[in-house]
Parts: sequence; structure tokens; C-alpha cells
Amino acid sequence: MHPLMTEDPVRLDAPEYPPGSAGCLDLALPHRPTGEPTVETALSEILDRGAAIGTTLDPGYQRLWAELTAASRGGKRVRPALLEAGYRAWGGTDARAVSRLAAAIELMHTALVIHDDVIDGDERRRGRLNVSGWHAAQARERGTDPARAREYGAAAGILAGDLALTGALRAVATCPAPTSTVHRLLDLFDLALHATAAGELADVRLSLGVEAASVEETLLMAEHKTAVYSFALPLQAAAVLAEAPPAAVAAAGRTGRLLGTAFQLVDDLLGVFGDPTVTGKSRLSDLAAGKQTSLIVHARSTATWRLISRYVGDPALTEEQAVTVRALLQASGSRAFVEQLAARQARQAVAAAEDAGLPAELVCWLRSTTGDLLGRAA
Repeated sequence: MHPLMTEDPVRLDAPEYPPGSAGCLDLALPHRPTGEPTVETALSEILDRGAAIGTTLDPGYQRLWAELTAASRGGKRVRPALLEAGYRAWGGTDARAVSRLAAAIELMHTALVIHDDVIDGDERRRGRLNVSGWHAAQARERGTDPARAREYGAAAGILAGDLALTGALRAVATCPAPTSTVHRLLDLFDLALHATAAGELADVRLSLGVEAASVEETLLMAEHKTAVYSFALPLQAAAVLAEAPPAAVAAAGRTGRLLGTAFQLVDDLLGVFGDPTVTGKSRLSDLAAGKQTSLIVHARSTATWRLISRYVGDPALTEEQAVTVRALLQASGSRAFVEQLAARQARQAVAAAEDAGLPAELVCWLRSTTGDLLGRAA
């Protein structure tokens, strides 16, 4: 038995309040009174400013900014919602400041997604061409060689992501909060970006296949690449903006890292076993790219690996072959291992929040959402 595997299935305790009850935190973005800023209005202000700058530049930039703007639309807005809900739970009341910060987090997410697509060579996101894909397609339509068109698309993606990051950090720097608070927020964003870069590079390095990764390494990679900026950052930023005690800020970070890692583990499972019509992502790309997720790393330690290994990292992997891989991953116990590992991380996230005395509404939401999360992987 792997040291991270528990003897019995890990189950989360029942929520203290039923999901959506009055005692539980509502993660939905709140409806604002007319004229009061929202994350959408704040994000539009940032994007409109970039568009206005573009009127003095060439049409190429204007098209780039238009695609960046399109990339920022849609999505579940989980990070802004978590920030705003946490801010309210800690007693925050400044709608203008929290909306500005929520827009900064969403724009940073857009930047990292655009860069991640460049790194992975993906040209589609959310059912449409992404920034790189749109520019590559335009180049191909004009008769450019496919390889050169792809290079052009990658360049556009890198530049768009850089511009989005700059816009996000500027939004934090101009947030209408005390100077000392803004400095603390900038420190959080800085740390999140450094951690994400470390996690992204580790993801690519482990996928090279030149070294055997451990489950612990994949967990650390997931924590750095996803959990820090997607969960720890919104929770900690909420606490800082609401002027919560330093101990609460630290606890929010621990909780967010654990919760974010659980989400990434479930996402890894959905990337192989999920329904693409529901998840919006391919069930082949992670396997074809040889991603060293905890699912694959655990499988390597089982007797079935000799049957699985021939398919992992094969760019020409077919759906029929993937069906075989899924059956083997199920039979090897690797799927069950990751499910239990995700449950453990989620349970620890709830425990960390409870032990630190975080707001009861936030703890309630954690209990409810982790149960929903683990249900997605079942």
C-alpha cells in the first residue's frame, strides 16, 4: 500500500448546513445594486483601457487585444467568486475594492491559461479557437506554411498572456485600498506567479519521461501550478483586503493549497475518465502528452504498467486505445488511489479551516463544495 493511501475509504463528514442554506456561504457572485461595481464592470474597465491604447497602434495589436478580450469572457468565474465570498465572510464591505481585485485575479487566470495553451500546443479552449489558434488559423488562411503559422500563433499567445499579466498587476496596484494593504496584495500575487511558473515548468519537465516522478512530486507540482493561484490566492487576498488577522491569512493559504490540490487531482481523473461533453476537455490529451499525473505515476508502480506504458505519451493515441488504458487504470487500482487521495486532501482542507477558526460560513462552504467535488470523480 502506498504511504499516501489510507486503509479505509476517506469520506467527508456531512455538511453542517444543507448546501445553499442560510448558514452556508453563497459562492455565487452577488447581484449588486444598480451602479455598484461588479467583477464584470471592473474587468471591462481594464480591457477597455487596453483597447483605447490600441487605437494608436497597428491593426495587428488591435486584433490581438480583441482575442485577449474574447479569451477573458465566459468561464465559471470561480476565483472571483471565491474572493468575494471570502471577503464577505470576513466582514468586508468595499464593493469597489473587491471587484477590482476580483477582476485582477480573473485576468491573471486568463493570462496563465493563454500561456498554458502555448506550452501544451493547444489551439482551442472552451469550444473555440484560443488566442494562438485564431492567429495561426488566420496565417494559414493567408497561405502561410503550417509550421510558420503555428509559430505566429504561439508568439501571439505569449504576447497576449504578457499583456494580461501586466493588466492584472496594474489592477492590483491601483486597487482603492490602503497602501499597506495594496503592498501585501502585491506580495501575494507575486508569490502566486512564482509558484505557478515553478509548477508549470515541473509539469513539462516530468512529462519529458527522463525521470520517474513520485506521487509526492506530482502533488507538489499540482499545488504550485494550480492550487496556489486558483484557491490560496483568492482566499488570502480576501482575508488581507478585509483586514483579517495574520493567522487567518496564513490559514487561508493552507486551506487553499489543500483544496486546490484536491481539485487538481479530480481534474486529472476527469481528463482521462470524464465525459468531454460535460467537462469541455479531451479525454486523450493528457495521456497522449504523457502527463505525469498522480494517476499515471501510481500506475507505474503496478503490475499493469507494462500494458499501459505503450500508450502513454503516444501523440497518435486513439479513443479505442484510450478505452483500454482506462480499463487498465481501473483494474490496477490507480483510479481508486487518486480518488482517495483527493478525498484526503479535501478533508484536510476542511480540517485546516476549522482548526484555524475561519468564518463558519466559509467552513460550511468548504464542506459542501468538497462533497460535490468528489462526487464529480466518482
